[in-house]
Formats: sequence, C-alpha cells, structure tokens
Amino acid sequence: MTNLLIEIGNTTLKASWSDGMTLGRSFRYQGEDIFGYISSIIGERKPEVMVVCSSFVMDDGQVDLLSSMCCRLVLMDPSRTEEVCSHGFPSYLSPDRAASLIAARYLFSGKGCMVFDFGTMLTVDIIESDGEYVGGNISLGMRTRFKAVNRYSRSLPLVDNPSTIMQAGTSTISSIESGVVSGIMFEIQGYMSLFPEKEVVFTGGDSLYFVKRMKNSIFAVCNLVLMGLALISCDYVKRND
Repeated sequence: MTNLLIEIGNTTLKASWSDGMTLGRSFRYQGEDIFGYISSIIGERKPEVMVVCSSFVMDDGQVDLLSSMCCRLVLMDPSRTEEVCSHGFPSYLSPDRAASLIAARYLFSGKGCMVFDFGTMLTVDIIESDGEYVGGNISLGMRTRFKAVNRYSRSLPLVDNPSTIMQAGTSTISSIESGVVSGIMFEIQGYMSLFPEKEVVFTGGDSLYFVKRMKNSIFAVCNLVLMGLALISCDYVKRND
C-alpha cells in the first residue's frame, strides 16, 4: 500500500510517500501552484490514500481535484476537524499541530511530551503520559519576528538567522539578532521550567537552529508532522477496510 502525505503550511508544502509508517521520498515546494505541484508528484503513481493537512480551508473545487488524484482522500483543514477530534484533540487545534502530537504520542508512548514547532509561528503543545492533550501556546516564529522588527519600525533593518549571538548587542544589527534569538531561548527555557518532567521535542524548519543552542536533553524530529500523517493514514485504513 502506497500512500501520499501532504502538509500545506503557511509558506511551504511538504510531502512524502509512505508505506505504512515508513516514510519514503520527500518533497518540498514554495510557490503558488500547489495543486499543479501535487499532480506532478503523483504522476502515474496514484496513491491508495492521500492525507492532506492544510493551513487554509479548501473549497469544493479543490477538494474534488484532490479526490481525483487518489483512491481515497483524508482532508484536514480548519473547517474539517473530524480526524483531529477522532484522535482525542480539540477541534480548534490546527491539523499540523494535531499531526505532530499524534506522532509524539506514538514515538514517546507512555511519556508526557512538550512539542515545540519552529516555523512561521512558534507553537508549544503539551500532552500527558496517557496521551491526553493539556493545551498549547502560539507566538511568532524567528523569521517572522525579524520581519516584524523591520516592518513596524522606520529605521531598523531586516536581518536573518545569525550564526553567532552576543549576550548583549553592540550594534543595531547584533542587538536585533540577540533580542530575537535570546527572546525565543528564554521562552523555551521558561516552558521547560514549568514542565520539567516532560520529554522535549523540537520540530519545524528552524528547529535545528535552536537544537545546537540547547544545553538540556531534547529530541529533534524534523518530519514529525509527516509521521503523524502516516499514522493517520494507517488508522484510516484500519477503520474503513
């Protein structure tokens, strides 16, 4: 059984073929022709189950198009919360956050977890050792913070991921770099001090940037959302076969 897993985020599409829980070739796309790109991934290889996790609500035409590309479609978006709820999470939780927690619950079975997703937004979600969802928070991601500093000031420049960080900046640029990165580090450390018994999991595009700055023991799982979508595809097949 070959399935296709697709995560459509705020800025990037990520996808992977899977056989059960085994992820295969992965893809990454940043562009406007999302559906054309999905079609190009599939080609003549029609997936048995296609799980699509979208940050935006799909209209009927888009749903029909996706359905035509696969044998069975599992769609998760802000208005389609059935899968999220069926796995024990509240309907307000975004599909990508739910998928990452499904994967964390599987990978760290019997342990409480705190999942940090470093993307356009920085999300922090907590589950208990029995898999129950505690809650979570959302703040701006690192690149979004750098853009906000530039956009909402009259004279501050746009900077990007610095390789080194000073404890206190000695120029405008180093002050912005230190302020943004140190601020996120303080957030991480603050959450970890609130839930010291939880396993800490980092994922998302900027996760590795912060992994190397951590002194604590943490787990970095780059494809956590796709792993969660693989679990959803397996569960869907079990429920419907």
